[in-house]
Amino acid sequence: MAAKMFEFIGKFGLALAVAGGVVNSAYCRVDAGHRAVVFERFHGVRDIVVGKGTHFLIPWLQKSMIFDCRSQPRNVPVITGSKDLQNVNITLRIIFRPVASQLPHIFTSIGEDHDERVPPSMTNKILKSVVARFEAGDLITQREQISRQVSDDLTERADTFGLILDDVSLTYLTLGKEFIEAVEAKQIAQQEAERARFVVEKAEQQKKAAIISAEGDSKVAELITNSLATAGDALIELGKLEAVEDITYQLLRSRNITYLRAGQSMPLQLPR
Repeated sequence: MAAKMFEFIGKFGLALAVAGGVVNSAYCRVDAGHRAVVFERFHGVRDIVVGKGTHFLIPWLQKSMIFDCRSQPRNVPVITGSKDLQNVNITLRIIFRPVASQLPHIFTSIGEDHDERVPPSMTNKILKSVVARFEAGDLITQREQISRQVSDDLTERADTFGLILDDVSLTYLTLGKEFIEAVEAKQIAQQEAERARFVVEKAEQQKKAAIISAEGDSKVAELITNSLATAGDALIELGKLEAVEDITYQLLRSRNITYLRAGQSMPLQLPR
């Protein structure tokens, strides 16, 4: 009796487990921000997309695949070459989500792991294509234009895979060590050239100043010669008198000079 009882309980438990599995497979629960695609064994993937809620499925005949339709961020690092064959290390950040109405096509052509396969592949290809159009120096000075070009090309490419790009931005961009050293050497050469040009311009200005000074001295000598020819020795005598007057004035103002009369041995203090 006990053996039959345990056998009955075992069969009942097995039947209950099978029934539970069948009932569980008959329902599909779709959470918020997700969508489901239904696969039928004899028909394939249906063209309808199941939204949020709990939905009934025919056991064994139908199966559901859940897709996350919320925006997902991804950083894609790429090492590529510029137009002038310089190495460029660039990282692009994209935020993407699938188009809900195209989920059956995405599942059929790509698979459930489309979010792991498509974004890195297309981003890598677009980045290499855009960067190859610019020289290394332009990648820094025209970064905004390059980011816009990448965004436009990537949005167009993503549309063919049934994806929507909510945001595209360049987060990291560096050039090769050789290019950076070449830029630094070029800047040093330009600074040296500017310094040499300044020295040359300074020498030219000094030369012009010397010429102007010589021309001025020549003009003064010419005026003096003309004045002597016109006034004779009177101009020289006038100059001597002016010099004597100036010397006398300076001596009178000096405190360290005393005056003695002829034959006088004691200093004579003159009134100030």
